[in-house]
Amino acid sequence: MTSAPQPAEAFEVGMTSERYSPYHHFTADEWAKFRADTPLTLKAEEIARLRSLDDPINIDEVRRIYLSLSRLLSSHVEASHLLFQQRNRFLSLSDINKTPFIIGIAGSVAVGKSTTARILKELLARWPSSPKVDLITTDGFLYPNAVLQRENLMERKGFPESYDVGAILRFLSAIKAGEPNVPAPRYSHLTYDVLADEHTLVDRPDILIFEGINVLQSRTLPADGKIIPIVSDFFDFSIYIDADEDQIHSWYVQRFMKLRETAFRDPTSFFKKYAAIDTNDALAMAENLWQNINLKNLRQNILPTRPRADLILRKGRDHFIETVSLRKL
Repeated sequence: MTSAPQPAEAFEVGMTSERYSPYHHFTADEWAKFRADTPLTLKAEEIARLRSLDDPINIDEVRRIYLSLSRLLSSHVEASHLLFQQRNRFLSLSDINKTPFIIGIAGSVAVGKSTTARILKELLARWPSSPKVDLITTDGFLYPNAVLQRENLMERKGFPESYDVGAILRFLSAIKAGEPNVPAPRYSHLTYDVLADEHTLVDRPDILIFEGINVLQSRTLPADGKIIPIVSDFFDFSIYIDADEDQIHSWYVQRFMKLRETAFRDPTSFFKKYAAIDTNDALAMAENLWQNINLKNLRQNILPTRPRADLILRKGRDHFIETVSLRKL
């Protein structure tokens, strides 16, 4: 006699167990052991320069988490090169250069994506093979403020519809095609806008790190089966920086209040008006920006992409990584 089929609810609950999870889960201490004999090539003062405002990452955290991660990523890059060579032999192809290995980094605002991206860039570039590593963020691919204002999207800035996705896809297509000097638009956090006619040229790196809150975003598939690429189609490996919602909220408000005492005081800053108001009003404004923009974006667009990542770095209250989840092969 066969058993009755499990209800959908029971299956979903079962999926949360280790047996059914698509990930291997590790504590930070367990993960640290995988660094093996990987040398620490960054100095404390370099880490201080690379970290973002209010991010407490230090040399111990780099040794504990990022050495193992750089070793893993380096092995993926090497395996990708080997597969490329094997496929060329299989297809009897010659004179084709290996295209860049692209790493996508996603996660909420204020969660530490930029610090992770910069630390990884430096570590990977210092591996014995001395790969050329470039870092590009999606900020430059936002529509200019003039366009967002015209389309009534200023309060949706950072949401998927505020990005020129076509430009992102053309950029990544050119990178994967091995084209030289591919321009990436630049962005100013001071003026809160894309810098007109300013670009960073990306010239055939071995590794490209592509960082942004919505880089793992998917899209509705066409009913006719036509090929419509999404940004993550170009990634060889993806990372999601995770933390509890209330903790990200706290980090966001803390960062806002610190910026109010620093960058917002610059007369050219888009946010200079927030430096002139009193502390209580500034806190109220930070809460309003969080609740009505960033929290909505996190819940609607960013967090739902977490299961699409190859690796999830989950932070604790002190901003340090507590657990690492690596997708099973």
